[in-house]
Amino acid sequence: MVEPRFTWTDSERATLQALCDTLIPSLAVDDDPHGFWARPGMALPLVDGLAEMLAVQSAAQQREMHRLLRLLDSPLLAWPTLGRRARAFRTLSPPERERLLQGLANSRSATLRRAFQALKRAICYLFYALIDEDGSNPNWPALGYPGPLSAPPQAVDKLPLLLFDRAQQLRCDTLIVGSGAGGGVVAGELAEAGDEVIVVEKGPYLAEDQFTQRELEMTASLYEVSGTLASDDLSVVVLAGSCLGGGTTINWSAAFRPPEHLLREWATDHLLPHLLTPEFADSVEAVARALNVNRDESSRNPQNEALWRALQQRDANHAVIPRNVRGCNSIECGYCGLGCQRGTKQSMLKSYLPRAVAAGARLLAETEVMRILIEAGQVVGATALQRGADGRRVPITIRAKRVVVAAGAIHTPALLRRSGLRHPQIGQNLKLHPTVAVAGRYDQPMEPWRGVMMATVSEEWAYLDGGYGVRIETPPAHPGLMALALPWQSGAQHKALMADAAQTGVFIVLTRDRDGGEVRLDKRGQPLIRYRLSRYDRAHLLRGIHEAVALHQSAGASRVTLPHQRQTLLTPSHGKAFTAPLAEMAWWGWGPNQFALFSAHQMGSCGMGGDGQRHPLKANGESREVRGLFVADGSVFPAASGVNPMLTIQAMAHYTAQGMKG
Repeated sequence: MVEPRFTWTDSERATLQALCDTLIPSLAVDDDPHGFWARPGMALPLVDGLAEMLAVQSAAQQREMHRLLRLLDSPLLAWPTLGRRARAFRTLSPPERERLLQGLANSRSATLRRAFQALKRAICYLFYALIDEDGSNPNWPALGYPGPLSAPPQAVDKLPLLLFDRAQQLRCDTLIVGSGAGGGVVAGELAEAGDEVIVVEKGPYLAEDQFTQRELEMTASLYEVSGTLASDDLSVVVLAGSCLGGGTTINWSAAFRPPEHLLREWATDHLLPHLLTPEFADSVEAVARALNVNRDESSRNPQNEALWRALQQRDANHAVIPRNVRGCNSIECGYCGLGCQRGTKQSMLKSYLPRAVAAGARLLAETEVMRILIEAGQVVGATALQRGADGRRVPITIRAKRVVVAAGAIHTPALLRRSGLRHPQIGQNLKLHPTVAVAGRYDQPMEPWRGVMMATVSEEWAYLDGGYGVRIETPPAHPGLMALALPWQSGAQHKALMADAAQTGVFIVLTRDRDGGEVRLDKRGQPLIRYRLSRYDRAHLLRGIHEAVALHQSAGASRVTLPHQRQTLLTPSHGKAFTAPLAEMAWWGWGPNQFALFSAHQMGSCGMGGDGQRHPLKANGESREVRGLFVADGSVFPAASGVNPMLTIQAMAHYTAQGMKG
């Protein structure tokens, strides 16, 4: 680990040590060949790991952590649970500490639940993801987790980057902000059409020789805020790429064409008739060909097979997920959320960005665009800061005839707001595809980290209300993410769930959200995500959980773990004991931090359409406020896509690029 830029006081360190050993206690069991049950949290350097995680977060988040630890040091926090025995957390007995944490986890106070989740997620994640000098974690043998399956290749072809050690003035025809699904496609298309293109990416450039398959290391390097991005109340964990290639570098390879019903809906409701034209269909097929989208390389690993089998038994809709891969051996595919070490996933790094470079495009990584430059209503360029090799930030001004913002649905509206755009819908209508995981314990090995990440999908419940509902798929699951997501009711209960990791199959319920959130600017001009799951969307999510449980039962799971903090374990063989909790589930309370909610898809915060009041962007992707300023990423979606959005983003970016040519 690098030396953290965030430090603890002695008192905070003592409190954190007590927290770690309460969330992850040392337990005596008869059979413990790997020492897993006896190993407490502080057997690993969790407190230093937490400091590293906080070092990349905002000053406001750091201050909040200090306040939280001061609160834990106050007897007042323990009074409702322990009464006269209330004392500072670190001075309580282990049973008293556990009771206090249980009280926080299930508190009626959203603030206290948020505090608990902030600590539980980080500490449990680190306990199972931290590695030692040998690149291993002492808990992995007990979990059956192999760690990295192979070492990175020694040498690979690299894309050239521009790196500066002093202030620069650059010029180009088209400046593209962001290198992911939208920006990468536009870069390739315009560069090959003869434009002088510069692509600016705020994240780092890592290639196959740097993809170590180590969960903590790769998450910290490739994801937004080192994998700790969340909504402002921590109720939604937001997984988003921040690296060259953007989300395409770390996504799970699902490549769905935009559904026909979606295109008809957007064409009608949002005045986008071009989505129904042969020209747009050509754009869809062009990107599908470029990315080698196919179903032949979507072999099913055990959890995908379990989902497929259960859907067949229930005579429910099921299909093979198309993927953007070429020559995938499927075995190591489960690690591709940490970067594809074999280079077979056809991300922007392996498709459109090399084409752009071959046509003369220039790339800058670790370069954050701070502001779009506008003169008399016309875009003229942007200012940026590049992180140099010595850590200094080098100012860069890029003059451009046209600017395409493709920074993703979180950062695009933030950049537009920082640049002075005022359309009231910029940052509004953020859609997240809120997703929960329902885990089943099987009697045979499942190894959810191995094999094709996503191969099976069901749309049986995708149209519960018109075009809104849920899809059921499978995710890759490595120990850190599993520990973060699984509910904690006690140290022993959480360890028991983790001990079954290799026999756990996970189904996810992905909701097409009708009612979204928003992106605002914080005091530093950085994006702040506000999102509350609406009653409408929650009803669909709960229906999806019901169905996922039933699918695990059909597939032969001996136990099902729900994502809720209150009631977690269901045993299918127990008849009413299994079904009764599901009937009561809607009344448990599904407020912020009462259950684990995730987003891997961010869309819709700068919508495209034909209504000037509702849509900040014209149908061609150009801003209504600034000439020559375009947007080409998931933020242009006028509503959630319902399916994994990568190919839809790419198709819309491809179509937008055709309008810019010539």
